[in-house]
Amino acid sequence: MREIKGREEVKELITTFYSSIKKDKLLGPIFLSMLTTEESWDTHLDTLTDFWETNLFQVIKFHGNPMEAHQRTDKQTGFEITQDHFYQRLMLWNKTVDELFEGDKAQLAKEKARRMGTHLYINIW
Repeated sequence: MREIKGREEVKELITTFYSSIKKDKLLGPIFLSMLTTEESWDTHLDTLTDFWETNLFQVIKFHGNPMEAHQRTDKQTGFEITQDHFYQRLMLWNKTVDELFEGDKAQLAKEKARRMGTHLYINIW
């Protein structure tokens, strides 16, 4: 097992995680309906790599509003996003982290994802 040491590992985590998301029966349809081209996926993966690099290493790479993005997605999917979606996302995230990495940054990635998911879920409604 390796540790998350920088952007290269963060990108691997994000790419692997979203590969699982695409195949997931609950989450896949949402993401595949929102990200319909290879270019949109590439942009999303780059944005999320920036987001997690910022959150794990305190470098300013991410410039965006996750709350607004999730509220927009919920609206565009007919307000169908539930706590089950957030739970499944967190389970896939933790599984991906655990399969690829160990150490303090891996643990921090799981803790931050749990806190962010809870915050997003509560504030969407």
